Amino acid sequence: MSARAAFLPACYRRETVKKVLLCALLLCATRTALAAPLDAAKNETPIAAPANPQAISQIPQGFAFVEPGYLTVATANTNSPPLGLLASDNKTRIGSDADFARLLADSLGLKLRLVPASWEDWPLGVTAGRYDVAMFNIAVTEERKKKFDFATYRADGHAFLVKANSPISSINKAEDIAGLRIIVGSGTNQERILLGWDAQNRARGLKPVTPVYLTDEAAATLTLLSGRADALFGPQSMAAWKVASRGDTKIVGYGPVRSWVAVTTKKGNGLAEALQTAVNGTIAGGEYRQVLSRWGEQNEAIAASTVNPPGIVY
Repeated sequence: MSARAAFLPACYRRETVKKVLLCALLLCATRTALAAPLDAAKNETPIAAPANPQAISQIPQGFAFVEPGYLTVATANTNSPPLGLLASDNKTRIGSDADFARLLADSLGLKLRLVPASWEDWPLGVTAGRYDVAMFNIAVTEERKKKFDFATYRADGHAFLVKANSPISSINKAEDIAGLRIIVGSGTNQERILLGWDAQNRARGLKPVTPVYLTDEAAATLTLLSGRADALFGPQSMAAWKVASRGDTKIVGYGPVRSWVAVTTKKGNGLAEALQTAVNGTIAGGEYRQVLSRWGEQNEAIAASTVNPPGIVY
């Protein structure tokens, strides 16, 4: 099966065999990606990309960027490595999303303007024209495609993280979360999965899950390590980073789906094709792989960017 076919909606059916295979593949990929220690301080020097004439030519005639000459990108204002965090100067945003945003701006012949924002803010900010694009580890869903256009740049999964000495050894299916206190972000795909599993469990008479809603990663980690929550359910890349950089947590399972992660822009503004070409240019040029490698995200690489691919359906 091709990499693209692996993400088609048919794969969202929660068949036991497929889930087991997915978990095994992700576990192998995570071990490979974490073979070398991860250190954010070594990743503060920007990676540049050359201007991409084809991508520039695809920018719609007269397109009004939020700030002329700049690509204005909304990105997470939280400390969420490897996706986003502050550099050693305590003011510059770094991380894989910041790196990819810079590659896109370079490719489009623009300067980069990163705007830290909350997860709750980016949808309205993009539709209202405050941001040209958003890069928040945003997964493509069929619901989001009604309001936004997407150009993919990663393929992400979700992981369950627990304390290194936790007695919990496996969370891979609905019954595994029964009775647990699980940290999750509000309005995320992880929350939809968690609540869907919980509804299945309640229908079967199993104990309900207790969602613990936190958006700050430092607070989430402290809550987990202090024993006030049993597990954290979030992006696989963030869980893998914690395991590699801290050593006090472990991954015990994965969610039932992987998703396309995409640069997100306003529906119908015509920018998605230029973004797609820009991503593909950095894949061909090698800058794309440089970013993935230095943030431990090699297992999330895609062969080529796609505009508005099939999204998750709930």
